[in-house]
Amino acid sequence: MTAYWECLRGIVLREWLRFVLQRSRFLSALVRPLLWLLVFAAGFRAALGIAIIEPYDTYITYDTYIVPGLACMILLFNGMQGSLSMVYDREMGSMRVLLTSPLPRAFLLAAKLLATALISLLQVYAFLAIAWVYGVQPPAWGLLAALPALLLVALLLSALGLLLSNGIRQLENFAGVMNFVIFPMFFLSSALYPLWKMRESSEWLYWLCAVNPFTHAVELVRNALYLRLHVEALLICTGLTMLLTLLAVASFNPQHAALRKAG
Repeated sequence: MTAYWECLRGIVLREWLRFVLQRSRFLSALVRPLLWLLVFAAGFRAALGIAIIEPYDTYITYDTYIVPGLACMILLFNGMQGSLSMVYDREMGSMRVLLTSPLPRAFLLAAKLLATALISLLQVYAFLAIAWVYGVQPPAWGLLAALPALLLVALLLSALGLLLSNGIRQLENFAGVMNFVIFPMFFLSSALYPLWKMRESSEWLYWLCAVNPFTHAVELVRNALYLRLHVEALLICTGLTMLLTLLAVASFNPQHAALRKAG
């Protein structure tokens, strides 16, 4: 048990040191959601009034509505960026060295995913602190209650990123593949607009949003921030996290030549 704990501590510490040394990574993670909150939300505020919907008890501003979605945006981009880090580690030797340890590969990869998720949580709470100063203030206890939900969503998106990176044979293709995943997941969800507004616009668009796993991730976090438990979203996110983690571990190949040119 001591070996497992020391390994986990070492992996988390390594990710923390990498995060501290890459200050631009922290700032870039905050720029995207802050632009939506401070700029785009200001333009949409008058045009988009939000009715009384779960988990809110009163009418809310558009700023209040999108903050949980923007918090999940940070987790989404960090999950994909973490998978890029995994590709580099796999090719540059650090993951190969790590995998020579007698500990199970599944534990090592799960520890890596957990370390990435913990770093993402720091960025999310920095964003929530800025949003609080800006005037979007969920219940103080909600910030604590949302921690398990945010961690689960971070693990879900990190596992998805790792699974996708396992199938990328050329590093040059990574950005294109990630953008093909990130933007549809984000925009075809309830992060920016409630599902009932999507249904008013288009029935097929509504169903695309309804089956999007990111929608359930956003709703899990949104409800947790306001001290509600969204059972359906919790079950879906938990099941998907377990499934994607198993698939990512099973398909991970440290010998995969991601930097090798095709042909």
